[in-house]
Amino acid sequence: METHAIHVKNLRGLTTVELEEKVKELKKELFNLRFQFVAGRVENPAKIKQTKREIARVKTILRETQRGEAAKSSRGAA
Repeated sequence: METHAIHVKNLRGLTTVELEEKVKELKKELFNLRFQFVAGRVENPAKIKQTKREIARVKTILRETQRGEAAKSSRGAA
């Protein structure tokens, strides 16, 4: 499983469920990279840092999406 640089534009087009799935996928990849690092088999140690940043990026977009949905629903109820 190889992760490519995630563009924020592409992330903003995803649904909440898709974003949550992306976070799960990236966490799984991070676990595998850490395991390989400990075993001394990781080819690119910088990939660990990159994957962490991608997780943070996706979580940020997810939170923004959730806050936007909450704001829309609260305005509609008022």
